[in-house]
Amino acid sequence: MTPSAAEPAHSPVRVLLCDDHAVVRAGLLALLSSAHGIEVIGEAGNGEEAVVMAAKLRPDVVLMDLQLGSGIDGIEATRRITGLRTDRPETERPETGRPTTGRPEPGRPTTGRPEPGRPETGRADADRDRTTPHVLVLTTYDTDADITRAIEAGATGYLLKAERPEELFSAIRAAAQGRSTLSAPVAHRVLAQMRSPRPTLTDRELDILGQLARGLSNREIARALFISEATVKTHLGRIYDKLGVDTRAGAVSVAKEQRLLP
Repeated sequence: MTPSAAEPAHSPVRVLLCDDHAVVRAGLLALLSSAHGIEVIGEAGNGEEAVVMAAKLRPDVVLMDLQLGSGIDGIEATRRITGLRTDRPETERPETGRPTTGRPEPGRPTTGRPEPGRPETGRADADRDRTTPHVLVLTTYDTDADITRAIEAGATGYLLKAERPEELFSAIRAAAQGRSTLSAPVAHRVLAQMRSPRPTLTDRELDILGQLARGLSNREIARALFISEATVKTHLGRIYDKLGVDTRAGAVSVAKEQRLLP
């Protein structure tokens, strides 16, 4: 149905794709081309390229994979993209870039009204200047660590590639409006994290856990930290209890997933 003058047509959601697999990008391009109100304006094959293109093209939504081969990953690319701003400092004049002094320049009006023949800058222009692209993660990875890092980096939503096309279309439109969307398994994991906060380890336990991650034996840990082997074993027992594991490998794995290790 053709929109009437009272109901103007909305601009399509402008999307930038970022995935290191050309076949995946081609599939997404074909899929999104079939969606009403969504327009793909660019494709990036790595994180650095995505950041550059996002700054240049100013998409409404960046559809971001997490694993991008060499270079920065999707998390770091998300952090850089969500930090993009184009608004100019208040101390500079848009026309010249010279700092303002509070005194009117000779021949310039002081009434706040635009000069004759000079268009007035509206609020919409100012809002566009401050627009930051929204990042919607689209990935196959759903570990607690990946989800947490993506959200902390500024991702608006987190979808798995197993979602139905209609869910993807809906999530893109929601992200363009700044609304969050999570795949059901992701939402479940987020709620589980909130209900079960990360275990709290003492500084000494974190020290021992760090040495454990390096593959050191109890004797080597004791020497490195200037404590006895018996003390190491005692702390390891407490670490296992807090992390809910019973092996050294299990402790390191859970610690990494819970982001207890750098």
